[in-house]
Amino acid sequence: MGAVTDAPRPSYEQARDELAEVVRRLEAGGLTLEESLTLWERGEKLAEICEEWLEGARARLAAAMAESRPDSPDAPAAPF
Repeated sequence: MGAVTDAPRPSYEQARDELAEVVRRLEAGGLTLEESLTLWERGEKLAEICEEWLEGARARLAAAMAESRPDSPDAPAAPF
């Protein structure tokens, strides 16, 4: 498996799909300890990438909501 830092950052959908595949392989079993650890580490990185994408989406939604209702004093600070 290549270094994660050498590859371009995957889209949310790519990271999510790969994470689902990692989980499937881990749940299926039959892997060596080293293979399981390598997959686990990749899964952790993919989960982090997905969370970064989701945080960015939340921030964009909050900014869009703030722009659409700038005069509303009771407008929520964030949609979530």
